[in-house]
Amino acid sequence: MKPGEVRAALVIPERDGMRFSVLGSGSRGNSVYIESGKTAILIDGGFSGKELAKRLHSIDRDLSNITAVCVTHEHNDHICGVGVISRRYNLPVLANQGTFGAGEKRLGKLSRRVEFETGDLIELQDLTIRSFRISHDTADPVGFVIGDGRVTLGCCTDTGKATRLMERRLACCNGLVLEFNHNLEMLKMGPYPLALQQRVRSSQGHLSNEDGADFLKKIVSDRLQMVVLAHLSDTNNTPKLALDAAERIFSSDISDFELVVASQERATPLMSLI
Repeated sequence: MKPGEVRAALVIPERDGMRFSVLGSGSRGNSVYIESGKTAILIDGGFSGKELAKRLHSIDRDLSNITAVCVTHEHNDHICGVGVISRRYNLPVLANQGTFGAGEKRLGKLSRRVEFETGDLIELQDLTIRSFRISHDTADPVGFVIGDGRVTLGCCTDTGKATRLMERRLACCNGLVLEFNHNLEMLKMGPYPLALQQRVRSSQGHLSNEDGADFLKKIVSDRLQMVVLAHLSDTNNTPKLALDAAERIFSSDISDFELVVASQERATPLMSLI
């Protein structure tokens, strides 16, 4: 794929800086909207087409303005609406070979399939998109760093461990969407059977609040403006517990940034990185 060939530019109004919204995050659906200049993308589409349209409408955006969909991995809560909106709105879908292969039945026929190698830098109109490997129980899961030449947003959920590669890719980002999946005590004392608890806590499961906070402390910089805590478990976490864990890093001498908790039920407001 040559740079810039994913799709012709859409005619939508110029916008200042990068804006993004976590349209929803959790075990029942995940999607992130990102825009800069004339380019707008979705990271994952884990809701029905109707629900994705509804959540975009709540932030005054529309599926007809989306340039492409980038997919992190093939779990249903990340791809269940991707095929529908690709066909309906003629959207290219970007994923690696492992994700396309494992998600083929659930994705169905796509308007256009754009395959990348994990680690590639993709130029998509006003945005650059770099994937990086994460650790989850899927074929070839990735996170993304999205840039517009001025600022960068790192998106990394659904990983059971924080690696040096993740640290290198996400250090110095201006915005972050990071997994704070569960509170260890709630998971231990909750209704999940032991096998499921072990899966969640494994190196191919999900980061706990404590793991997320420790990782955030390693990658925070004076460039950081916004951190969204994402993929919180409805059963094994609360927004307060996630925030309490993240706020631990304020005890060190670090420049200020805003903390936001993503919801499973509704989109966050559009947030700006400048």
